[in-house]
Amino acid sequence: MPAPLHPDPQPPPGPPTLPWPHLPGATMTVTYTARVANARFGGFSQLLLLWRGSIYKLLWRELLCFLGFYMALSAAYRFVLKEGQKRYFEKLVIYCDQYASLIPVSFVLGFYVTLVVHRWWNQYLCMPLPDALMCVVAGTVHGRDERGRLYRRTLMRYAGLSAVLILRSVSTAVFKRFPTIDHVVEAGFMTREERKKFENLNSSYNKYWVPCVWFSNLAAQARREGRIRDNSALKLLLEELNVFRGKCGMLFHYDWISVPLVYTQVVTIALYSYFLACLIGRQFLDPAQGYKDHDLDLCVPIFTLLQFFFYAGWLKVAEQLINPFGEDDDDFETNFLIDRNFQVSMLAVDEMYDDLAVLEKDLYWDAAEARAPYTAATVFQLRQPSFQGSTFDITLAKEDMQFQRLDGLDGPVGEAPGDFLQRLLPAGAGMAGGGPLGRRLSFLLRKNSCVSEASTGASCSCAVVPEGAAPECSCRDPPLDPGLPEPEPPPPPPAGPEPLGLIPGPAEPFTTVTVPGPRGPAPPWLPSPIGEEEENLA
Repeated sequence: MPAPLHPDPQPPPGPPTLPWPHLPGATMTVTYTARVANARFGGFSQLLLLWRGSIYKLLWRELLCFLGFYMALSAAYRFVLKEGQKRYFEKLVIYCDQYASLIPVSFVLGFYVTLVVHRWWNQYLCMPLPDALMCVVAGTVHGRDERGRLYRRTLMRYAGLSAVLILRSVSTAVFKRFPTIDHVVEAGFMTREERKKFENLNSSYNKYWVPCVWFSNLAAQARREGRIRDNSALKLLLEELNVFRGKCGMLFHYDWISVPLVYTQVVTIALYSYFLACLIGRQFLDPAQGYKDHDLDLCVPIFTLLQFFFYAGWLKVAEQLINPFGEDDDDFETNFLIDRNFQVSMLAVDEMYDDLAVLEKDLYWDAAEARAPYTAATVFQLRQPSFQGSTFDITLAKEDMQFQRLDGLDGPVGEAPGDFLQRLLPAGAGMAGGGPLGRRLSFLLRKNSCVSEASTGASCSCAVVPEGAAPECSCRDPPLDPGLPEPEPPPPPPAGPEPLGLIPGPAEPFTTVTVPGPRGPAPPWLPSPIGEEEENLA
């Protein structure tokens, strides 16, 4: 008997609360995309005056501290130290200025910030969004009755509960909103019966995955009841659930495995030690002493302050992005995402389930070429030609576009056929070798020549024929050596009755082999006769 399903828990009665985006101070992410939509003169200059989320808001305290320490040392050098002490302090200034550049601040900061920014964006990609899952639930879990509606809403509530449990484990903003499981129950993400099962589960580890198991069990029950019509639909539903659960798991691992502490310590110590050396090494000295590069006394180190602003601001960027689940100006709006995901998932599987508009012909039903209209502000884009490819603008000369005949080109231009075959052989393997590859290539070369190896002394001549006709060649044997006797012709076969056909013996079987007859005359287009070796290879 299928387990009973409880309706969605109702929130406790009380005064209505505003949605999360309208709460004061709720918006955290600083969005300025619309201000830089088009590149123009001074396009980024208007962003320099923003305070919220700016580098000024992050760095002004450190900058004031650095300037205060610098001015205190400068005042002590000018008004407190005696002459002998001034000379010693001047040597210390020159020493610090000379060796401060040995600290690789730019190198370590560059790698560190690159690592942190990459990690920051990957954490956002792991935010559990239910959009794909809710579409699969709406398309695979059927039933317009109350139980079918209860199945779909409960499945999506379990997915939202899993996201809430993991986000309250990694985000301080969500934890402040749901500090205990009682708050999760009162918010409607969990029923009291589900809370008992959740708390009775004996596990000392984070149990954000428990609602995903409930989801799987409920989907299997819906399959048994026929709400999910086939196993393929159930498989698709569970695959989307695993993607959702995997993102929740990655958030947990990102919170668990931080950037190695030694790397953070190296970067921080390198930056602080560098500017500690700059506090002394960038002091303006008395020009009357004639020290190199100390001809001007400005009291305020303008370029040193700019350098501190850039380097320390670079480190502040990493400090803000290393954990985007806090409450800084540019941290992720996790509470907003919880509200958005819960609302759209319930709308998708409940009110929008099987809610279709009447099918009717679209506006371009009879149009041969469908094209949406343009407003007056965008009609100029219609006059621009469509992009066909980068090679469509290339022009060639008329003679370069003429096709050329490729008759007789067995290899690259300017290369004989034998050279091409010779290059195919491995190093040290010639055609004179006794292997089958060498004999085969030798045969191909002789076949492409006018004189074969079996008739090296024969003389051949070809008549001139019009272009396109087959050449007519004739070859004759070489004259015999006058010192040798002329070979006698073979005796004719004896006359008699024709031999009888083969009669199978009574005892053992035999195989009939066809013996080839004498070779006929070579056709006129063959340059030379084919020897026995060539015939075997062919």
